[in-house]
Amino acid sequence: MNWDDTTDEAASGQEAADAAERLGVPEAERLVGAVADGEDQAVEAALRPKDLGEFIGQEKVRVQLDLVLRAARARGATADHVLLSGAPGLGKTTLSMIIAAEMGAPIRITSGPAIQHAGDLAAILSSLQEGEVLFLDEIHRMSRPAEEMLYMAMEDFRVDVIVGKGPGATAIPLELPPFTLVGATTRAGLLPPPLRDRFGFTAHMEFYEPAELERVVHRSALLLDVGIDAEGAAEIAGRSRGTPRIANRLLRRVRDYAQVKADGAINREIAGAALKVYEVDGRGLDRLDRAVLEALLKLFGGGPVGLSTLAVAVGEERETVEEVAEPFLVREGLLARTPRGRVATPAAWAHLGLVPPRQGAGTGQQDLFGS
Repeated sequence: MNWDDTTDEAASGQEAADAAERLGVPEAERLVGAVADGEDQAVEAALRPKDLGEFIGQEKVRVQLDLVLRAARARGATADHVLLSGAPGLGKTTLSMIIAAEMGAPIRITSGPAIQHAGDLAAILSSLQEGEVLFLDEIHRMSRPAEEMLYMAMEDFRVDVIVGKGPGATAIPLELPPFTLVGATTRAGLLPPPLRDRFGFTAHMEFYEPAELERVVHRSALLLDVGIDAEGAAEIAGRSRGTPRIANRLLRRVRDYAQVKADGAINREIAGAALKVYEVDGRGLDRLDRAVLEALLKLFGGGPVGLSTLAVAVGEERETVEEVAEPFLVREGLLARTPRGRVATPAAWAHLGLVPPRQGAGTGQQDLFGS
């Protein structure tokens, strides 16, 4: 296995959330977790942009999607099926709602894990109205029988409902009204080619730049009636891991601090002090992230060290370290996965203010075994 190729995919999307939940570290409960909990979903509903003009960031996706939707409206037809891929919290659900709004159509929302049988999908498809948008989140987690039914529905707007069993089974064709499927996935590589090929437009959502997140923070602060200056917005944006959902969550926590400890207005000092209380440092690392780095650097001289050994040193389960903490650390260039184990990068030493040991003078496994 090539560890470098599995960096972000190993813990993206709902799989990471499920694994973290099993281990008692719910991803949605981490202040810097990208999975939304009930509170996030309620607030996001109020903060979501209503059209492409309000949507911040993802410039290429916005321009391309705007052309697709304008052309469909000009033809008086339903829009092509759309596939959106990318990490959680980047705006896939928001874009699906914008697609429905731009087309003047209702939207039906469901998810791959909720569709375990072909009959579940047939029931949803048969109840769609003409032109309706069906948003299918985590589409890669849909069952195989339902997936195969979806092929015909997307291409021919028809499904075959099987009645009976065995030799006496009969396929009854069911015509569907034209609809637009918007599929969202955190792991596009898991989608079979026949399904991917049936989407007329595919887009990958990138992580946001700090300047884009500053605009997100300013917009959200305005909607939440929170006073914030440019430096305060920049401080929050810089710790948001390139994810608008995290930026909005941090903004709400900083707002709480400002209301209790200050006059309610947010500046750089207030934002920094608030996020220090919540243990989110200048690069967006939280307690778990720093614990992994500190163990790797201080106990093992920067590595390489095995994942199980590192997890024991941190006092967490192996899966927690691998699926909850490591993806962001690797993406930030603070940690590397190698066949020999986990290795800290020079950036990790610099971030924690530590000096790397000279070659051969560390306490890692390479010294114990003379390699």
